[in-house]
Amino acid sequence: MTSTTDARPGVWAQLKPLVLRLHFYAGVLVAPFILVAAVTGLVYTAAPQIERAVYADELTVEPRGAQLPLSEQFAVAREAHPDGTLVEIRPPATPDSSTRVVFTDADVPENSYRAVMVDPYTGEVLGQERQYGQWLGVRAWLNELHSTLHLGTVGRYYSELAASWLWVVVLGGLALWSTKRRTDRRARRLLLPEQSATGRRRTLSWHATLGVWLAVGALFLSATGLTWSRFAGEHVAEVRTALSWTGTTLTTALDGDDAGSSGHGGHGSHGGHGGSGAGTSDDVVSRGVGVDGVLAAARASGLQDPLLLTAPVDDASAWTVAEKKRSAPTRLDSVAVDPRDGSVVDEIRFADEPLAAKLTRWTIDAHVGVLFGLLNQLVLAAVALGLIAVTLLSYRSWWQRRPTRGTARVGRAPGRGTWRRLSPGVLVGVVGVTLAVGWFVPLLGVSLAVFLLLDLALAARARRSAADEPDRPREDLPVG
Repeated sequence: MTSTTDARPGVWAQLKPLVLRLHFYAGVLVAPFILVAAVTGLVYTAAPQIERAVYADELTVEPRGAQLPLSEQFAVAREAHPDGTLVEIRPPATPDSSTRVVFTDADVPENSYRAVMVDPYTGEVLGQERQYGQWLGVRAWLNELHSTLHLGTVGRYYSELAASWLWVVVLGGLALWSTKRRTDRRARRLLLPEQSATGRRRTLSWHATLGVWLAVGALFLSATGLTWSRFAGEHVAEVRTALSWTGTTLTTALDGDDAGSSGHGGHGSHGGHGGSGAGTSDDVVSRGVGVDGVLAAARASGLQDPLLLTAPVDDASAWTVAEKKRSAPTRLDSVAVDPRDGSVVDEIRFADEPLAAKLTRWTIDAHVGVLFGLLNQLVLAAVALGLIAVTLLSYRSWWQRRPTRGTARVGRAPGRGTWRRLSPGVLVGVVGVTLAVGWFVPLLGVSLAVFLLLDLALAARARRSAADEPDRPREDLPVG
């Protein structure tokens, strides 16, 4: 005697309806946040050119022989801005660049400073601008537009929500695309849209193809964007610390005194900030070897322009001098210089940093478009344009899916019941992964819970409508 048992569907056969439904809801409800992030990110890719154009008269000068000592340029900047304490000095990076002296200022927003631009040849003050991180006003404004929409803490949630869901949408789309394309392995069918398709099928073909081409870039932006986020970013920082993926800390304490130690590796914003932000009294500029001696010592140690000189936080601390050539991945060395005699008390060579710390620095710089200059900006702009197109195509597909009969105005979601069709083992795995991801990326978990509640509410409404109108065609049922 033989017995037969019903063959259970494979894991992917069980998961596909769930992935399809999740991809649909994410596309409808989260896509607006991704769209806004893509549009503001596209604008931000042009920030370096916009900044140079807006502040051309303050950032560029005409070379006229020898430059004035840095201490004299500081004195000119101090005269123009008598209030606030010194934070940092940026000597000219090129012969036609101005010097930037940065002070604290009570009249600028929190975490911002006042930058005074000085002609290094004539000592003329070229202007004063707000500075956030290393960016001046207009670039800082564009950065905040992309990061928070100028809504403060509340605005940070929009960008975190977009970054939290982008990778889910991309991976889900790739999984769905791969099952449709695996029967035809020709490169043209795999990587190009179906030319013969029409209507909604044509829209979906373009949506899927663009999504595949953009997948790597979108996943990169999602992962790096989460490093700046409010909630997931804290978990990322904890993981980096636990795995020793952080950079080396430069020791600035003198004579064994721990006071004044500061690190060079912190980057809490898109702009990053090279200074301690604490400020110091003006006498540090002339005390000992003075700021000119500190600059000379840093250059003698091998550091190259552009340089950032961060003032000591107190008398027991050294000057920090760091390379800021972020478009050249290896030009990020830094040294601590004793202001008393110009000796180098500590140094960090970027080439000696752990690989994980290097990758962290490179990915952050790539996200903001400064790693490889114009090429980096063009790639980011292409990814942003692609995300905008994919998002709009998804809404067009949704519109084309709407019923041709009845009162419904938009397309229905894929069928319900996906959870009930999962085998116990697969269900446990899905729930476990969902809880783990929801904990590590909190806004993803919270918004997913909202989606489930919304879906349950729509299901209840649909059942009530079907009970009230038993002869109503299926096309007339509400969305969801």
